[in-house]
Amino acid sequence: MTPAQDKAARELLDFYREAGVDALVGEAPVDRFADVSVRGAASARSPQAASLPPDRETKGRAGAPAAPPLPDEAALSAREAAKRAKTLDELRAILQRFDGCALKATATQLVFADGNPNARVMFVGEAPGRDEDIEGLPFVGRSGKLLDRMLAAIGLDRTHVYIANIVPWRPPGNRTPTPQESQVCLPFILRQIELVDPDILVCLGKPSMQTLLGSNEPISKARGRWFPFDTGKREIRAMPTFHPAFLLRSPLQKRFAWRDFLAIKKALAG
Repeated sequence: MTPAQDKAARELLDFYREAGVDALVGEAPVDRFADVSVRGAASARSPQAASLPPDRETKGRAGAPAAPPLPDEAALSAREAAKRAKTLDELRAILQRFDGCALKATATQLVFADGNPNARVMFVGEAPGRDEDIEGLPFVGRSGKLLDRMLAAIGLDRTHVYIANIVPWRPPGNRTPTPQESQVCLPFILRQIELVDPDILVCLGKPSMQTLLGSNEPISKARGRWFPFDTGKREIRAMPTFHPAFLLRSPLQKRFAWRDFLAIKKALAG
């Protein structure tokens, strides 16, 4: 390999790492949720499968995960399961057993929540990223460190807030969760909010705002405004603001997020 080729290869690997790629797969796509017999037939037609010995070709198929339920069935199952949770610990255990979201199969672990479950303010983001998937806690990467600094600026830290995500499993490559994935997970985050019962709900980013507040406005117009939110126990105030990951890409917008956090501070003092 020439020095130029070596440099190009390293730059490509750096790009993949920044994009969230953290696993190497084969050249031929494999649908691991398809029926075993269907996948076996597809493998037999591929050049790679034809070159493998019989024992190599069939190895591991017996333990393949079952296909996930249809989105409507999964959403119904999620609603029924979420209702059964009487505490946050029970809700976590139910999520650990829930197989209705395909993201569970590709994520390292469940990312449930962080912070104080008795806090007056709850922050809800979109979905975990690579660092969160590794540590099992929300907002622990670069955006999480920025969130910590933003909280500190108004006299708060993670012992005074509760933090979660709409989707508790990391989407592959840090992609945006699909609407179906968000809807399947929605009953769980709604029950989580109900059990925490905060005085203030903060939606971090447009996907969180859309899912929880039902607003399709641009986040730049909706941020900083108070919306009513029914927790299931009472009506509280909710505010959308910019996601810390967006602020890292657009630092000039931090001034608007600062205004939002000052409004949160004022509301907590009231």
